[in-house]
Order: sequence, then C-alpha cells, then structure tokens
Amino acid sequence: MPRKAAQVSEADKHAAEGGAVAVDRALFLLRAFRLGDTALTLAELAQRSGLYKSTLLRLLASLEHARLVVRHADGRYGLGPEVARLHAVYAASFSLETAVMPVLRQLVQDTRESAAFHVEQGEHRLCLYRVDSPQPVRDHARAGDLLPRNRGAGGRVLRAFAGARGQLYDTIRREGVATLVGDRVPDIAGVSAPVFGPGGELRGALTLTCPASRYRPDFRTDVLRAARALTETLGGSFPFDD
Repeated sequence: MPRKAAQVSEADKHAAEGGAVAVDRALFLLRAFRLGDTALTLAELAQRSGLYKSTLLRLLASLEHARLVVRHADGRYGLGPEVARLHAVYAASFSLETAVMPVLRQLVQDTRESAAFHVEQGEHRLCLYRVDSPQPVRDHARAGDLLPRNRGAGGRVLRAFAGARGQLYDTIRREGVATLVGDRVPDIAGVSAPVFGPGGELRGALTLTCPASRYRPDFRTDVLRAARALTETLGGSFPFDD
C-alpha cells in the first residue's frame, strides 16, 4: 500500500478547489524555483514541496517531457526552455494598464473613494492611471498629472522604497503602507502601498485618496489587499500582511 503522508504537503495546501491534484502539484513544483536558483536537487525539491521523492520523480518526468524542466548531468533539475518561450509570449502580450485598471476599479467599488497608480518621473511622480470616486466631493487629480515626490502618501511610498531616510520612511518600510492627512492638499487623506514586480523591484505605488472627513482606518487593509493583488498579477511577492 502507498504510504500516507503524515501531514498535508505544501503543494497540496495550495491546490485549486475542484482542480486536478497532479496538475496542481506539478505547477507548485515549478514555483519552488526562486530567484537565484540555477538548479535544485531532488532533496531540495522534496523539502520545498513537502512531497515524497517517488511522487516528485513522476511529476518531474512529465515536466521534463514538456520541456518545462531539464535534468542536468549531475542529477539536479533546472527550469527548461519552454519556460523561456512562455515568458516571451507573456511579455509580448502584457499590458500594465490591463493589470492595474481592474485593481483600481475594484478598490473604488469597495471604498467609494478615488484610486490611482503612481510611478517615479524624475523629481516628481506621475499619476499613470486613476479611477475617480463616484462621490462629487473628492480629490480632483487626473491621470497624467505630475505630482510632488516628497508630499502625499503615494510620493512618500515611492521615496521610502527608494531608500529615503527618516522616521516616516522607516515606518512606511516596516508597515508597508503610508496613511497621511493634509500632506499634499489640506483636508485630503491618502493611503498608499508599494507594488512590486519579479525580483522585488518597485513598480509603483497604489494610492487611495478621499476627503479627510471620510477617511476610515479599514482603508489601510483595503489598500494593502489591492497592492498585494496587483503585485501578484505582476509576478512579484508582497511582503506585508493585509
């Protein structure tokens, strides 16, 4: 009889509800490769996935057949050429706007406040995308506006994760979110969190703005959750709790 696992493997913890177990395990195995890995031993793959080596060998045989994994002469495993081909297809079809706008729309739907995505532009920050609050009283910044990089929640986040010094920036780096009132415009509150891409590079700041009188503490959670969703869509890892 096959051995019964003493506990649920990491691969099975991340299985899709109603999905195919073998497919979920194989895809999780590909995700076991991290930035900086060139090749992994069977033991390392077992440790990261929590799967038995006998199960791993069957999965690796299928992945190798699909050229998603290659087995090196020393017995270690690395990512295969099909991964590079799929990345090229994805990169050619990728649109930042397509990734960002649904997240902004959902954030506005959840909060009924305005949401924007800011990127660095020299000594300023550019409001690259924006979705307005449905309420008539709101911050009236627009997509395409250049805003201060040293004022406002979005600007503070960009500076913090670019290495700016000071207690405020230390706090933002530690908590992963900036909440400020009147920092750029009097009586306007802003909540902003960083968005990361593959390798941890900063892609921008996701920002919610509203009149100070409508600010709610739970906006922090809303913004962190949205920043996590966008980071994952961009292929990054979000290091902060919602």
